[in-house]
Amino acid sequence: MNKTICLTGIALGATAVILGAFGAHGLAKLLDVDAIQTFETGVKYQMYHALLLLVLGSMKQLPEASKKMIFYFVLIGICCFSFSIYLLATNSLTDFDFRTIGLVTPLGGTLLIIGWSIFGYRVYKHFD
Repeated sequence: MNKTICLTGIALGATAVILGAFGAHGLAKLLDVDAIQTFETGVKYQMYHALLLLVLGSMKQLPEASKKMIFYFVLIGICCFSFSIYLLATNSLTDFDFRTIGLVTPLGGTLLIIGWSIFGYRVYKHFD
């Protein structure tokens, strides 16, 4: 599981760099400043949580079951949170109105908070 967690963190980190560059250069002339800032928020949160996964996958102190639970909360959370933000920020570029899926963003944020909370609790319980 550690390898999967770390590789997922690496993939999400690399994707965040790619999307950050795309947002700064590819979307700069297509979107207004507010939409670009919104897009960048998604990139930041994706990168923060990619780094969290690298830390989680590298920790020997936590049981595998705890890591697995945290991993899934964070992974699903980042997919719901950041990817919905990318779609909402680029809404003006498509015919589909992504605001109809706007509730996915707070759901993703809630999953991230749960993942962090479980992580904090497990670290508290397993570290002396």
